[in-house]
Amino acid sequence: MTDLHIIVLAAGQGTRMKSATPKVLHHVAHQPMLAHVLAVASDCGAASVTGVVSPNMPALETAFTGHSIAVQQVAQGTGDAVKAALSAIPADATGIAVVVYADTPLVRQETIEALVAPIREGNAAVTFFAMRVAEPGAYGRMVTNGAGELLRIVEAKEADAETLAIDLCNGGFCAFDLAKGRALVAQIDNQNTKGEYYLTDLVEIARDAGHGAMAVEGHPTDAMGVNDRADLAKVEAVMQDRLRARHLVNGVTITAPETVFLATDTSLAPDTIVEPHVVFGPGVNVTGAATIRAFSHLEGCEIGAGATIGPYARIRPGSSIGAQARVGNFVETKNVEMGEGAKANHLTYLGDATIGPDANVGAGTITCNYDGFSKSRTEIGRNAFIGSNSALVAPVKVGDGAIIGAGSTITNDVDADAIAVARGIQVDNPGRAATFREMRAAEKAKKAAKKDS
Repeated sequence: MTDLHIIVLAAGQGTRMKSATPKVLHHVAHQPMLAHVLAVASDCGAASVTGVVSPNMPALETAFTGHSIAVQQVAQGTGDAVKAALSAIPADATGIAVVVYADTPLVRQETIEALVAPIREGNAAVTFFAMRVAEPGAYGRMVTNGAGELLRIVEAKEADAETLAIDLCNGGFCAFDLAKGRALVAQIDNQNTKGEYYLTDLVEIARDAGHGAMAVEGHPTDAMGVNDRADLAKVEAVMQDRLRARHLVNGVTITAPETVFLATDTSLAPDTIVEPHVVFGPGVNVTGAATIRAFSHLEGCEIGAGATIGPYARIRPGSSIGAQARVGNFVETKNVEMGEGAKANHLTYLGDATIGPDANVGAGTITCNYDGFSKSRTEIGRNAFIGSNSALVAPVKVGDGAIIGAGSTITNDVDADAIAVARGIQVDNPGRAATFREMRAAEKAKKAAKKDS
């Protein structure tokens, strides 16, 4: 829909968030709220996107990089914000303007498409998103003729008891024919109890000019806004439900969906199995059917087909786990390339390392990748075997098929098919254990006697 011009209202101060971060840059499913809205605008094929911000908000201006920006110098209502936005859209632009809010990250492409459809079909010049909620509260009420034709929107503070009884509420989103709408928006005034410019006045202005207006009813979750941390948590919950449902439909088994948390960009191949209490951070791509076992945390990584992760594994950014590989309980990887069929089953830290196919890394192994100043890499070859409780001090290479004895501290490269053992020599003293116990018992008795005297 290349004739769409989407206006994103982002000028609110968000003081109830009690945060130094602008409200709309707080994350939902590991992505800023504003980014969700901009992604929907992109999915709609918008010809332009214009963000409306308050003065001195450089972080927001950066977030709108690549799009137009209009500054609302004084917060005087949504109508005033749209006036500012229209000044940033070329005067000769045609098509449909759509007004959305940066703090409504749950808005969907299909909602915007439904909003613009009556205008595109010539049935209205203005549309507003309508919804029914259990507790209308401060929502504006939508007065219709019963056939979807919108007569007016009354703000709750301006409404009488009869109007407040209406359960069809204004969800905030609006669309209008751009050619007709410029003149209509210009007529919005601030003659109301709050002294603000209400965008909702556009309905009566349009009707007075002989243009049609319609209410387009949709699901209220699309319009869920965020004003404080409690709202943020509610929106996060809805987003997670949507993401879980999407993966379930796409053939992913999630055994306890309510316990699994996903990022917006999480990619899970069909037949992947996700056990309870798994957290996916941003940038996870499971390329083939894999098993992610309980209580694992993954971020910025790629998991191959047939791989098994966890339980209780942490896969950090830069990790690529090959097909049929295994990363077991209490294993952490960071910036690791793990070859096909390689295994690290228990209690291991693998950082800045390359692990060849079919290599076996024993429990308690540490790649010592940081010397306090810089990171260095460890290379473990194909089919190498690293014994338990080994320390590999980077930079170091262990060749193909090499074996590292348990408890070794490896500081030099190990050739292919070599056996390396680097640990203290065991010394046995036959019978000394009994002598030691007798000595310690005598010392203990002597102390007790001295205490009693």
